Amino acid sequence: MPAGVREVVLRDSAECARITAFVEASDEATPFHLPAWSLAVQDGCGQRAHYLVSESEGAINGVLPLTKMRSPLFGRALVSTGFGVDGGILGGAVESLSAGAWNLALRIGCPSVELRGGPAPIGWDSDDTSYLGFVRDLAADDDAELLAIPRKQRAEVRRALGFDLEIVTGNDRAMLAEHYRVYAKSVRNLGTPVFPAKLFRSVASVMDADVLTVRHEGRAVASVLSLYFNGTVYPYWGGGTDAARGLRANDRMYFALMAHARARGCTRFDFGRSKTGTGAAAFKKNWGFTPEPRLYAKRSNGPAREVNPLNPKYALMVRTWKKLPLWAANAAGPWISRGLG
Repeated sequence: MPAGVREVVLRDSAECARITAFVEASDEATPFHLPAWSLAVQDGCGQRAHYLVSESEGAINGVLPLTKMRSPLFGRALVSTGFGVDGGILGGAVESLSAGAWNLALRIGCPSVELRGGPAPIGWDSDDTSYLGFVRDLAADDDAELLAIPRKQRAEVRRALGFDLEIVTGNDRAMLAEHYRVYAKSVRNLGTPVFPAKLFRSVASVMDADVLTVRHEGRAVASVLSLYFNGTVYPYWGGGTDAARGLRANDRMYFALMAHARARGCTRFDFGRSKTGTGAAAFKKNWGFTPEPRLYAKRSNGPAREVNPLNPKYALMVRTWKKLPLWAANAAGPWISRGLG
């Protein structure tokens, strides 16, 4: 490792507490920088967590959470961070932390390093056009929130409010299982393998997280698992059933989440990332969110892995996956997706 950089043992509670304090005090931090996220991913998907810190005179001045992704289908890479949309280098020591990550990758047999967010190290390939982020302040109350939503989307939210829909929140095992059923069907319909259910349970057990579910006539039609960090809510894993569209359940879900987060003391709403030019990006923009480019960086020996579902070489796989029976998709999906990261 470069001078001042070392890999920490995440099972050491004292080390984790030091890192967590540094992350929580950093303006650019996200929940994906927390040691808890790295441990949840490791426990939930079996992908090894590595965590680098940079120190000066005994104080942490930079961190880089990493996950060793390995898959027979998608290859190997050291990713910051696994299953997150952010989590790149935080704080200073950009060059020494990136050099440490590259040296670690070579030592453990990973041909590439992927950084999601944060500054791009000198000489690394960077990309600020593929992904967009969507973040804005929450309004003071429901009435102000409605007015903050552009007119066309506001009409959809008002229409959703007219349906007889029940909103429930929590993070117990039953609610997580209900959420997983909805989410698994949603991603199957999009042609994407579902993540292991254990990942959701692991995240909910160690992070500040909960589930908000929309029910119609007692049945869940939309559900989202959200993270909470430093006054910001991150709706992260969300989806709806076939009935959700007609009931405008997704619109109801996100509007309800804004109120729920506000009641929890949040002041910001992070709608996450979306691929540039996609329907998901347009949906978030319609809610009054201004898209901001997300910077990603890579370094590799040879061609870097490409796990973007919009890649044309995966088109046949996506089309086939959409047609799978749900039981088959739920059986095979977790095995495949644990290697995507």
